[in-house]
Amino acid sequence: MIGILAFSCPLLLAATGSLFSEFTGCLALFLDSAITLSGFLTYTFTVLTGSIVAGIFLSTLCTTSLSLLFAFIVEKTRAERFIAAISINLLYGALVSLLSSVIFKTRGVLVSQAFTFKTQQTNLICVIITLIVVTAAILFLTKTQMGIYFRITGSDPQVLLVRGVNSQVYRIASWGIAAFAGALAGSIMTMRISSFVPNLASGKGWLALAAVFMGRKKLWQIAVFVIIFCVVEYIAVLIQNFIPAVPSSVVLALPYIVSMILVLIQTPRLLPD
Repeated sequence: MIGILAFSCPLLLAATGSLFSEFTGCLALFLDSAITLSGFLTYTFTVLTGSIVAGIFLSTLCTTSLSLLFAFIVEKTRAERFIAAISINLLYGALVSLLSSVIFKTRGVLVSQAFTFKTQQTNLICVIITLIVVTAAILFLTKTQMGIYFRITGSDPQVLLVRGVNSQVYRIASWGIAAFAGALAGSIMTMRISSFVPNLASGKGWLALAAVFMGRKKLWQIAVFVIIFCVVEYIAVLIQNFIPAVPSSVVLALPYIVSMILVLIQTPRLLPD
């Protein structure tokens, strides 16, 4: 049971972070590469310091700070957020490749005796971290005034203006929160496999955005779609184990095929009459 829950933790974390950016109308389209960047930094800092706690803390700090910096620049220069987010996504991917080649002299898989973890302990840590983050997000969005401001920044910014609240702060913060959640997801994914692999996210950031869209910005509905995606992904892995003849490309594409079908089914219901 813990193993199944742990399998869905990275996607649920990413979706929780994406929700904040969706509320403010600034979709965190860089989330996929942010997950990979954090996974790489978690591995790097852990190997260099000998502490996984330091690795997670420093990787999360770097990924979040960098995303906040870009969000600030985009907001102050009034750049097109969609294009900027896509550009940041490409930048993070390139940064991982560059740092890997400079530090470890390879752009391939990274393994080390200093980065090895027991599966059961890792799964338990993943579940605990995810529960804390998701619970905190729910309480923040529903029980605090700042949470209410987040929820109306994208839909009713004039309300904030009347109240003398700077909506820019919330738009910038939404990218920081999304990056923070994505960074935790990247750390968890790296710990689970006790190594770093290129393209670690494998589309998790995009699936998170799809879950937010189909969940209609409600965390419990988002969680349902996250579980659906993870079950499909888990089944895809089992299919390849029992039927090796199935092409790996089909197995990898299965979760995204299902997400596309669900999006097509949900879209008419989401459109106004």
